[in-house]
Amino acid sequence: MLTRRSFIRVAAAGAGAMLVAPQMVLARIATDRRFVFVIQRGAADGLNTVVPYADPAYAALRGALTVDTSSSTKLDGMFALHPSLVQIGQMYDGREALFVHAVASPYRDRSHFDGQNVLETGGASPYQVKDGWLNRLVGMMPGANPANRATTHENAIAFAPTVPMALRGSASVASYAPSALPQAPDDLLARVSQLYEQDAQLRPLWESAMAARGLAGDAGARQDPASLGKLAAGFLSREDGPRIAMIETGGWDTHSAQMPRLAAQLKALDTMLAALRDGLGPAWNKTTVLVATEFGRMAAANGTGGTDHGTASVAMVIGGAVAGGRVLADWPGLRQSDLYEARDLKPTASLDALITGVASESLGLDPHKTARTLFAQERTTQPMTGLIRG
Repeated sequence: MLTRRSFIRVAAAGAGAMLVAPQMVLARIATDRRFVFVIQRGAADGLNTVVPYADPAYAALRGALTVDTSSSTKLDGMFALHPSLVQIGQMYDGREALFVHAVASPYRDRSHFDGQNVLETGGASPYQVKDGWLNRLVGMMPGANPANRATTHENAIAFAPTVPMALRGSASVASYAPSALPQAPDDLLARVSQLYEQDAQLRPLWESAMAARGLAGDAGARQDPASLGKLAAGFLSREDGPRIAMIETGGWDTHSAQMPRLAAQLKALDTMLAALRDGLGPAWNKTTVLVATEFGRMAAANGTGGTDHGTASVAMVIGGAVAGGRVLADWPGLRQSDLYEARDLKPTASLDALITGVASESLGLDPHKTARTLFAQERTTQPMTGLIRG
């Protein structure tokens, strides 16, 4: 059944494929700084993304999954990037990327749904918190007033059929989903505008949808990585556009055939972030991108050329505002006695602390207030500092 609300989405979106995976969520606030959160759904393998090639136990532990780093960007004497991450390697060389290894949220089990809920809500356990940390971050921004929906409905936009958990909450979020239907003619849009002119409930929804349509411009709605990066940049680069974004990527659950699948996933991520960088132009210098996953993967291969669910992984902090050229790691080692529960990379860094530090420093917020707002359940969260250029 086509409801009036869903008709608004379809009519306003125009041509293009329905944005399903990956998805993008955007929020507009009063600042010239940009913050982008990229979630890797499915548990990305950190050991083969930022490869500890110099760890004596790495090759024997990984076996057939060992990454040949001869053509990779060497980050330091211990770590190298996966060969697919060419553009990110160039950003690292330009001191626009850093990596935090052996990092994890407070979650210690291996359910995707529960792990993603903890990551996105900022809770200490699954379903403990009912809104998302990114939504609470929007509420902290200058000019944000979550209690007044009449003035905040255009401050945030979900460029997706549904809003991801990280951006759900009291800060109002509109949605934008390009439609697979033919381009809506201007005459139809004008008639719908007249139809809802006197409708107190639907007029703001329609105006928000039309504003999102205008921001999208001619960036297109194709879902290849380069187009998605260009589309995100088109929104974020505008003076009147959003300043906070969330991009969803899936397909990181590599239980089998991990080598080719992970290589393709990382190449797609690399391409998307390069397109975002190029599309932002001068705004890239005030942009921070955080890439993180719900948990990592087992340290050893399974019997089908893949890896099963693990614990710690790697997070990336990328952007022109980043104090990069570093790998931050209290490296636990990969000997059997060093592994978490004798099977996983042991977590030695807090993803909550990383999110707090990156979010507060990139947006000019007080780090301790940010910690209390985003991670109230984690009372011991101490923000990582020195990640963003002053």
